[in-house]
Amino acid sequence: MSMTVKTPWHLWVVGVISLLWNGFGAFDFIQTTTRGEAYLRESGFDQAMIEYFMAMPNWMYGPWILGVWGALIGSILLLLRNKLAVWAFAASALGALISLIYGKMIDPPPPPTAGMEMMAWMPFVIMAVAAFLLWYAWTMAKKGVLR
Repeated sequence: MSMTVKTPWHLWVVGVISLLWNGFGAFDFIQTTTRGEAYLRESGFDQAMIEYFMAMPNWMYGPWILGVWGALIGSILLLLRNKLAVWAFAASALGALISLIYGKMIDPPPPPTAGMEMMAWMPFVIMAVAAFLLWYAWTMAKKGVLR
C-alpha cells in the first residue's frame, strides 16, 4: 500500500524564494555574459572590477554555469516535488564552492570601491544559500516529500 506524504507549507515558501533568488542569478549570468561591460557598469562596478570579470579564465565558466543553472533547475524541481532537485542543488553547491575558492584564494578580485563593500561577501552568501538549498532538498527527499 502506498502512503501519500503531505507537502509541508514551507516547501512552497522555500521553493518560491529559491526560484526568485536563483532566477535573478540566471538573469545576472545572461546579462554579464552577453552585455558584459555595459551591464557591469550599470550595476555599479568600477573599472578595476569590470576588468577582473572580463579577464576571468574560460574554465571558470564551467563552475559558474553549474552553480547558476543547477540552482535554477533545482528550484523548479523542488516546486515540482521532484527528488532530482537534490542532484541539481548538489551541482549548484559544487559550482558555488569552486567559484568561492577561485575568487577568494586563487585569484582574488581588487578591493571593492565605496558603496560596493557588500560585494566582497556575496560569494559567501551565495555558498550559504546553495548549502541550505541542498540540505533542504535532501531533507525533503529523505522525508518522502520529493518523489
